[in-house]
This record gives sequence, structure tokens and C-alpha cells, in this order.
Amino acid sequence: MVFSSHLFCFYFLPLALLAYFLVPASRLRARNLVLTVLSYLFYAWAHPAFIFLMLFSTVVDYTCGLVIESTPAENRARRKTALLASIITNLSLLGFFKYFNFGVDSWNALVSALGVDGWGIEAAIRVTLPLGISFYTFQSMSYTIDVYRGRTPALRHLFDFACYVSMFPQLVAGPIIRFNEVSSQLVEREHSWSKASRGVAFFSLGMAKKILLANPCGKIADLCFEAGSLHVLDAWYGVTAYAFQIYFDFSGYSDMAIGLALIFGFTLPKNFDSPYRSKSITEFWRRWHMSLSRWLRDYLYVPLGGNRKGQRRTYFNLAMVMLLGGLWHGASWNFVVWGAFHGLLLAAERARGKEAAWGGVPDGVRMASTFVLVLISWVFFRAVDLTTAWQYLGHMTGLASARPEAAIISEIIYRPYYLGTFLIAGAIVWGAPQTWDFSQRLTWPKALVALFFLSVALVMMETQGYNPFIYFIF
Repeated sequence: MVFSSHLFCFYFLPLALLAYFLVPASRLRARNLVLTVLSYLFYAWAHPAFIFLMLFSTVVDYTCGLVIESTPAENRARRKTALLASIITNLSLLGFFKYFNFGVDSWNALVSALGVDGWGIEAAIRVTLPLGISFYTFQSMSYTIDVYRGRTPALRHLFDFACYVSMFPQLVAGPIIRFNEVSSQLVEREHSWSKASRGVAFFSLGMAKKILLANPCGKIADLCFEAGSLHVLDAWYGVTAYAFQIYFDFSGYSDMAIGLALIFGFTLPKNFDSPYRSKSITEFWRRWHMSLSRWLRDYLYVPLGGNRKGQRRTYFNLAMVMLLGGLWHGASWNFVVWGAFHGLLLAAERARGKEAAWGGVPDGVRMASTFVLVLISWVFFRAVDLTTAWQYLGHMTGLASARPEAAIISEIIYRPYYLGTFLIAGAIVWGAPQTWDFSQRLTWPKALVALFFLSVALVMMETQGYNPFIYFIF
């Protein structure tokens, strides 16, 4: 079930709100229980069996948190054992379900290339990726790490912790919520009309981003990446359309998640900050998927040594974090290359100095140059395999000549609807206020604008046959 669906908007959400607010505000723990049950129903819609996987991870981390906190500080062995149990459990679940097929396929491809097909693995099963496992394992694991570090007390009530892990607004696609960001809200939070109205505005604008901008741009991108042959301009147009698609798709979903959380009384952190306005790759990663960037920084980059162990180690740490960040996004060599590309760019900027590297270049040129580098990286993110990615880059650079049939694609992708949406998307990316800022002080005119776009999006949702969500596969 996705937010931008008839089922969610007209059935699940109204019933969820009714069930939640029928419980008196004074009984917050009962509301947490209702929200937990609703979240498990939401998750079970995709594949009922996978709720047991999430429940298992939740119980393990809840138990490990209690063991860590109840163990005296001097008994470091027991505390560390509980921490390792949590980390190993979560990484094992993530590793098996996300990378089993990839590992088998990569090994078989390697032995085939070496001419020793007899060493191949005949897997009796193909593992299905559970929805949102990359998000809730990282989120749940951060809890036990923070309890171990003494940054937060362990929760005494299982249902409160289960509510944190499973909360349906951000369960399957983030933001990745750190426990200390909502721990106090699990035991005491405000429900108000002002918070709920801002939540509705967030949800409305997020839905509009997804339906009115991401979906049409996605059609352009699909046509270009599946064409096989493109003119240079068409190739750049296609990858830019994909950049718009993934941004409005993911930031729109984040807006909807933040908005729904506000309606249920939770205040979640910002997840996007106009990333395509960045003037360096370092700045881009401070603005793109901010909850993941913070998670990788605090739970991977800093434990690896960060920038505290010399320049070479710093460059290695940056490259390693981005490489693993690429793998987190998907079990494919494309994501490995994508992560490695960003890691090298981050290391290069650190080596030369973020400002000195540009040597007084105007901000507009820096922004455009950064965007071009991001577009190149998106080719690997979008292409189905490395061969297709290199072919697409060949079309972008003019190294691959376009066949006559490429003219058909040109005729389709520049139709007024697609081109108009593309131009509007670009204008919003570089010229419009963010949802976070727009809704900060919600006036009646702003509320009417948000509701207007929600109405248009809902009408369009009923007519569109194309409604993918990119980050559901992660």
C-alpha cells in the first residue's frame, strides 16, 4: 500500500484516524498501541508474513536495550554482547534478504567468466525483499547503539518501542528516525489543530509533488532509459527528468510521512533541503536524504575514525561510507559504482578544500557543475545494469551515435504535457520555497493553495495508470 493510492487515501487513512482519535488523549499509551496495530496492518498489506520479521527485530532490540541499561557499566562484556546481538541480528536480516540473490548471481557470473561453471551455486530459493527492511533495521539498530552510548534511556514498555519501529508514516521509506528524536514524544506529545493543519498541508503538497511532477517526469525518464538509442540532447533531457522524478518522488513521500506524523502528534526531522541548489557534492549530501546522511555519519563514519586519524584515513572513511551507502540502496553493481563515484568526489573535495577547490568560481557555475556531476551519478542509479549505464553515458557524450529510430523517442518526450511538467519541475526545484518553510506559518491562503493541489492530485491519481514509487525497492 502506498500513500498515493485510492486504497490508502479513501479507506485506510480515514479509518486509521478514526481509530486513533477515538482513544482519549489522556491515554497516550493506548494511542501508541492503536498506532502500532494500524502500522502492522499497513505493513501486512504488502506481504503478511513479513510482519513477523519486523516483530522479531523489534523484540530483539527491545530486549537488548533493557539488558544494556540494567547491566552495570563495569560489566562491559555483557553490555557489549547485548549490543553485538542487536547489530548482528539486524545486519544478518538485512544481509540475507537484501543481498542473497545478488551474492549468488555475482558468484555465478564470476565463475562463468573464469570458465569454471561447475563451481556455480544452484540456489533452491529466490529471496523476496521485505518492504522497508533497509529503513526499519537501521532505525531499530540505532536505538540499542544509543542506549549503549548512554545517549538515551531504554524504553520499559514494548508497545512504545514497537510504535517507534513500525510507525506507518515513515515505516517503508523513511525518514530514518533516530530514537532520541522521538523518545520523549512516545511518552508525551501534543495533539493540536495547528500541528494537524500543518500536517495536512505537508501531506497535500507531498501528494502533489508525487502525482503531478514525479510521475510525468518518470515517464520521460523511462522512455529515454529504455530507448536503446538517443540523441545527445534527449539523453540529457531524460536523465534530468529522472533527477526530477527521484527528487519529487522521495521528497514528496517524505513530506507525506512528516505530515501524517504531525497529524498523529509526532514532529519528525527535515529530510530534504533543496539538494539541487548545492554548490558542492559535500553540500549535496547535507541536503539530500538528510536522515540517512546523519545516520551514516554518526553510526559508520565516526566509528571508523571520521577525520581524526589523518588525511589518508579520512579519504578512506569517506569512500567506504559512500560505498556502503550505495550498497544500502540496492543489491546491484550499479549502486556500488554510484556510491564509489560519490565517495571519490567527497574525498577529492576534502583533499582540495571545499572552497579552494573552486577557486572563486561564481555560485551559479558551482551549482550547475555540481548538478551535472549528480546527473552523471543518477545514470548508474537508474540504469538496469552497468552495460546500459555505460551506453547511456555514451549517448550523453555523443560517443554513441543515435540510430534513425531515436527520432520517434524525440517526438514523444517533447509533447507539451511532458515538456511543460519538466519545466515546471525545474522552476520549483530552483525557485520555489520548500514545503518545510512554506508550511512553517500556515495562513488561510496557503492552506487553500495546499488543498487545491491535493484535490488536483487526487483527481489525477484516479486517471493515471503510471504510479511507481522508487524507494519502495530499497
